[in-house]
Amino acid sequence: MYKLKFHKNLDIKKWNKFSKSQQILMIANELNRAKNWIIKGDLDEVNNCYERAFELLDLTISLTTRKNLLKELLRFREIFALQYLNAKNPEDIQKNFMQNQKLFNVLLSLNKVAQASSPVIITNNKV
Repeated sequence: MYKLKFHKNLDIKKWNKFSKSQQILMIANELNRAKNWIIKGDLDEVNNCYERAFELLDLTISLTTRKNLLKELLRFREIFALQYLNAKNPEDIQKNFMQNQKLFNVLLSLNKVAQASSPVIITNNKV
């Protein structure tokens, strides 16, 4: 595991104390923060949110032993990385917003408890 930039006091042992649903909800929280920064048009903060989400996602992946879940998390990470790379254009606010919401929904769908814990899966397609 690489040295964490944003979660300096978090290590694999501490992260492992959280249930898988809590881990996924914390990653989803970073995507929710990113959504708020997309709306405000601050791409630097969007990138910070995404980088924090990557740190948490990588910790989760490193602790996942269930083969099917690991496969889905790695697939999610690949699509998330594409969004990270493509979210650099301030002209594409609507597109970034929509893609972020899709990622949020997909992430929550990976865990039934996390999905049920989320107050609402956002389907509003407007910024």
